Amino acid sequence: MPGRAAQGHSEPAPSSPAHLNGEPKRDGASTATDHDADRIQGQDDHTPSHPNLPYAHTDPDTTPHADPRIAKGRPPQRPKEPGGGLLMGRPFGVPVYVAPSWFLVAALITWVFGGQLDRVLPELGAARYLVALFFAVAFYGSVLVHELAHTVAALRFKLPVRRIQLQFFGGVSEIEKEAETPGREFVLAFVGPLLSLILSGIFYLAMLPVEPGTVPGVLLAGLMVSNLIVAVFNLLPGLPLDGGRMLRAVVWKITGRPMSGTIAAAWVGRALAVSVLIGLPLLTQTGALGTNTEDISGMDTVTDALLAAILAAIIWTGAGNSLRMARLREHLPELRARNLTRRAVPVETNTPLSEALRRANAAGARALVVVDADGQPLSLVREAAIVGVPEHRRPWVVVSGLAQDLTDGMRVSAELAGEDLLDALRATPATEYLVVEETGEIYGVLSAADVERAFVKAMARPN
Repeated sequence: MPGRAAQGHSEPAPSSPAHLNGEPKRDGASTATDHDADRIQGQDDHTPSHPNLPYAHTDPDTTPHADPRIAKGRPPQRPKEPGGGLLMGRPFGVPVYVAPSWFLVAALITWVFGGQLDRVLPELGAARYLVALFFAVAFYGSVLVHELAHTVAALRFKLPVRRIQLQFFGGVSEIEKEAETPGREFVLAFVGPLLSLILSGIFYLAMLPVEPGTVPGVLLAGLMVSNLIVAVFNLLPGLPLDGGRMLRAVVWKITGRPMSGTIAAAWVGRALAVSVLIGLPLLTQTGALGTNTEDISGMDTVTDALLAAILAAIIWTGAGNSLRMARLREHLPELRARNLTRRAVPVETNTPLSEALRRANAAGARALVVVDADGQPLSLVREAAIVGVPEHRRPWVVVSGLAQDLTDGMRVSAELAGEDLLDALRATPATEYLVVEETGEIYGVLSAADVERAFVKAMARPN
């Protein structure tokens, strides 16, 4: 799930905090605390609800964390390499990983398909397991083509793809941003099953001139059927399957609300999960899937029930995760740097901490920016460092000793909001950021802990 953050270049800031004391009122940055996080709705009330600095009581590490991308007062961080198993290559610049669970399913396919080969081609002997292993690898090669179809479509729509991972039940393309229109969402979802159908047709055509009772004939028939099953299964209209995303796109188009499409497709997905849990064993037991009921053993019944339970759990969990991610995306635009920024007081390098806190309290500010003689910002006084200084020592400690030097990434635009804001914080991990206007004027200080608290408040509200 990123845009680039706009970065401001600060101009000389006033050396006096008078402009933060209500003169003029429009320049005071709003604050986000446990009592006023509702301001992320877009209200521009610049009167701080806490006139004193809360340093004696604030502990950023004690806030509950609803979003795994924001933890312990730190901004979400994007790892340099997503990982996820054995790296196989980078087609189109997207890393492809094979998860450890794939080796388990490859062994399972080899065992099951090898048993079937023993009935069809008994002359193979133990070599049937080598043929079955080749089938498992070829089948997952087809799954990779399915996922590459999604990836190419996403890149065509300028949507970043984090990675492709082949895992226990197929594969997944991790597309980091949502399609902008329902039409693109539909195409993005449909291309995967379409490629699986095309592959099934190709294997069918390749099978025609081949003798049916031979190894190539059996392999081509197996790949044709397996790709057809992958296509049909993924076209089922419930999240997290491709058919669910297509249904989501249709409902989105009709209602004009992507969240309505997600809700509809997720609940259909949950209904599918229940149907698979109950229906798959029944279909097998009744012979509806082409199996002779006389050949069904007790072990086959247990295996079918276990397979149905795993499939149902994956679909049910995926549908729930889709709902949670949609809700997250719906609330992300409410996170606005301008509304979450703390009013700040500029102080010079050698200012004692006690004097700096006195000025901040007098101005109703909740942050300190260290500036040079010309008012240019140099660093931000860390809230955690202030908490660690006993009150009786504060007259003897200068603010520069508690400050973190500013880097370009620690300057963020007051206009940032939603995912763009989170991307800016991810790019440069820190606990505080200098928020600047487009002109470079200091607007205030943004705390990663405030962003976290505001997000928790937003997620707690019903849709």
